[in-house]
Amino acid sequence: MELFEKTLDSELKFDGKILKLKLDKVQLPDGSKSTRECVCHNGGAGILPISKDGKVALVKQFRYPYKEVIYEMPAGKIDSGETPYETVKRELFEEVGGHSDKIIDLGIVYPSPGYTNEKIYIFMALNTIFSTQKLDEGEFLEVEYFDFSEVLRMVDNNTIKDSKTIIAILKAKELLKDSI
Repeated sequence: MELFEKTLDSELKFDGKILKLKLDKVQLPDGSKSTRECVCHNGGAGILPISKDGKVALVKQFRYPYKEVIYEMPAGKIDSGETPYETVKRELFEEVGGHSDKIIDLGIVYPSPGYTNEKIYIFMALNTIFSTQKLDEGEFLEVEYFDFSEVLRMVDNNTIKDSKTIIAILKAKELLKDSI
């Protein structure tokens, strides 16, 4: 059976600064019709910065939809005309004042495929040197540094809840298993 759903009609319901909301009419694989609500997003990119001495920089910031302060790796939306690599280099510098001579692509994640087309590109920065952050206007966050073993515990005990950060930490653990 072919699993593809054919778009029959698409109606833009909301066109915001960082996302759009569409209501689509689709034809299902069995020929019946249904609707799909889709949050359209340009995508984002995040980077897990690790220093030469094994310190991982995470940012703490208030996330309005959850009404709580959470830990995340530096990340941001991909600006028009920007590659994911350019995005993470920019965010690394802005959020933690980081520079790295070794940035490794860890892949792409789909954060919530049931209702959004957002893709998040994840990277790891090794040998990161940290300096002063250069936050965007209206951006408020704090940087904290942890041993890699501590971020693994933070994943295990649910202190880190952000999916892109959890995935990056677990992928980094696998790639660095002989050196951490």
